[in-house]
Amino acid sequence: MLGGAFLAYTIGASLMHAYTVFLLAFIAEFAWTRAQASLAYSVGQLVGGFSSPLVGTMVDRMGPRRMVLLGGALLTVGLVGSAYATQLWQMVLLYGVVITLGANCIGLLVFVPLLSGLFSRRRGTAIAVLQSGNAFGRALSAPVSQLLISGVGWRSAYLVEAAAMALVVVPLAALFRPERKAAPAPLPAGTLPPRHWTLHEAIRTRQFWLLGLVYGLTSIGSFLVSLHQIAFAVDIGFEPLYAAGVLGMGAFLALPGVILTGTLSDHIGRERAAVLTYGVSIIGVLCALLITSADQHVLLWAHACCFGLTWGARGPAITAKTADLFPGPRLGTILGVITIGSGLGAALGSWAAGWIFDFSGSYKTAFWLSIVAYAAGSLAFWSLKSLKVK
Repeated sequence: MLGGAFLAYTIGASLMHAYTVFLLAFIAEFAWTRAQASLAYSVGQLVGGFSSPLVGTMVDRMGPRRMVLLGGALLTVGLVGSAYATQLWQMVLLYGVVITLGANCIGLLVFVPLLSGLFSRRRGTAIAVLQSGNAFGRALSAPVSQLLISGVGWRSAYLVEAAAMALVVVPLAALFRPERKAAPAPLPAGTLPPRHWTLHEAIRTRQFWLLGLVYGLTSIGSFLVSLHQIAFAVDIGFEPLYAAGVLGMGAFLALPGVILTGTLSDHIGRERAAVLTYGVSIIGVLCALLITSADQHVLLWAHACCFGLTWGARGPAITAKTADLFPGPRLGTILGVITIGSGLGAALGSWAAGWIFDFSGSYKTAFWLSIVAYAAGSLAFWSLKSLKVK
């Protein structure tokens, strides 16, 4: 079940993150500004966030197998349509709505409730393995998409991705057998049954809103940088395929980074593990700020490694913290509502970075704002340490 969840999440994440490579192809063909080219991605993050409560509710009722089938169908349709897009609004609709909804249906919200029940004692580690699929997908998407675009063009690249999705969706869904709910084990004498939280109860706690703020600030910090990394490197003077390769190799480090952070969160606490990753991310962004010419390969690699190592690394700690605080059969719904903050932050960060570049001709202000958002997110998450759920 964990292996199937990892594979599904990897596929969805790779298709979503591939937009960072297609961005330059759109600018070259349609002469869009950076803000216009970022619009579909930003809308996608908004749709991903605001559709999360719906997806979470559907998961609680339908289970992962049906969600994977639905997600695969939406992804296939969205990719085929994108290959024939000629207008900005079409890309906003296809990527921002159809593809995003498809990825959400084979994403974190679908599998966290399942794995939280299967791995109650090593919840952080299990969720870390799952979330490393996001890192793996991001690492694969840049070099593979760049090779496809360079070889057959961006339109044919979308068709290749659509064909691959259509081929794997049914076998992928088959990995998830229907759940059989076993009778609960008797509790020891004098032990109270675990509390099963509802959305209404969770919303009335400070922890719920703090977690939403953490998701939002973390996404702002990450997406002020991530969508425009390749464009930033190419603007400096690095060759596109080289830049995609370096950033892709850095993104591969997120695999051990995510798993290590999730495992650490089981041993040293969710807050300490998360704050450590915020610090490394800030170092990575600072390295990008120091790059001024295409001969500074060490700084580019340092940026790629530090930023890549911690991409998504806070996710296991934050998600496991949510499962720790609000366990029960409505976890999918609760997590879905909380992650609206993630969608809002990602939409704001990715669009704002493009707008800042169009206004100033540089990404420096966006990168400084990323550092501020990361610092604020770490403070908000650390404050959860001293709060008790009532």
